[in-house]
Amino acid sequence: MRRRRLWTLLAVGSMLAALLPLAPAASAKSAKAGPPQEVRFATFNASLNRFNAGDLAAELSAPGSAQPDVIAEIIQRTRPDVLLINEFDYDAGNVALDGFQTNYLSVAHGSAAPIDYPYRYTAPSNTGIPSGFDLNNNGSVGGADDAFGFGFFPGQYGLAVFSKYPIDFANVRTFQNFLWKDMPGALLPDDPDTAAPADWYSPAELDVFRLSSKSHWDVPIQIGKGTVHFLVSHPTPPVFDGPEDRNGTRNFDEIRFWADYIHPARSGYIYDDNGKAGGLAANALFVIAGDQNSDPLDGDSIPGAIQQLLNHPKVNTTVTPSSEGAIEQDGLQGGANLTHLSDPVFDTADFSDFAPGNLRADYVLPRKNMKITDAGVFWPMSTDPLFPLVGTFPFPSSDHRLVWIDVTL
Repeated sequence: MRRRRLWTLLAVGSMLAALLPLAPAASAKSAKAGPPQEVRFATFNASLNRFNAGDLAAELSAPGSAQPDVIAEIIQRTRPDVLLINEFDYDAGNVALDGFQTNYLSVAHGSAAPIDYPYRYTAPSNTGIPSGFDLNNNGSVGGADDAFGFGFFPGQYGLAVFSKYPIDFANVRTFQNFLWKDMPGALLPDDPDTAAPADWYSPAELDVFRLSSKSHWDVPIQIGKGTVHFLVSHPTPPVFDGPEDRNGTRNFDEIRFWADYIHPARSGYIYDDNGKAGGLAANALFVIAGDQNSDPLDGDSIPGAIQQLLNHPKVNTTVTPSSEGAIEQDGLQGGANLTHLSDPVFDTADFSDFAPGNLRADYVLPRKNMKITDAGVFWPMSTDPLFPLVGTFPFPSSDHRLVWIDVTL
């Protein structure tokens, strides 16, 4: 794992002291009312991204495309009630969103029955939106690496939420435009060739630089007589940069955003895209989901990045999703996996054996008082008839695996 500069570690240690304890601006009903019911929440980085704007929408407008068929079957086999898909290209007309339901999820695949999500949500992503600045400091302006989030066109690698339960669309909050500099104690990257701290980005760049590499969404799901806030995002990979670690620091703070948002004493600085301030009310139920691009012990993320959620006093980690397939592939693939510290049973992504190896990157984390009754990662063993749905490189579906939890409300 890449060594981090001392200033970064010190900044992490003193971060909480710099936060502003203000009251939350919103309230939410508890989902405790009525008889208990079990709900399955899931996240899946499905690699439904394409090379050009409109390609995914066109592909999903008709049935029969190979990779979306496999993705749909995995979803049908696991049958989440509420699902986040990462790396789902955004289009303003929701053509891809609706086409995936109509032409893939609603179509049986082998013995897997169709699954219907009458409530769906997507919104713009920072990926591919030109910043107008030389954000990677390579001497030229333009291209995927100078966008607000890495992408070759606006909305590439976006997000989508599919739900069997009603989405409270009127109260969805998005944080696409929240500025990184507005996070107290932000780990703004430092140019290692200068003496000044946190100066990789100029003041003019920081005046427009957005924290979220895609977006952060609070999607209220109405379940029974209550509401569960589905908090979804996809922080940038903590690689593809240099010694300034601009992606590693951004990844850390993108994860931190939800850690602050669910803590009323630490969320006062947050504002959404409509200008509404604050985070969740103290009694609000939530599930945090997404490809966080951070393993607890392995890979390139800043040490402690994902622990901001795993060790959070409001997050339930009593059950960790796991699979037998992950253990098997760890042993078969070797390479970087041989030096890993995390237990491979919890891996959710099959990355290069050279580096970084297989990692736990994808998470579904409920509030502490939501009982987890079951959990898993869809990663069958090679002897399982369903193994061809995940396979090995080149993958028929994705290099990530669907992760799910069952909670009682």
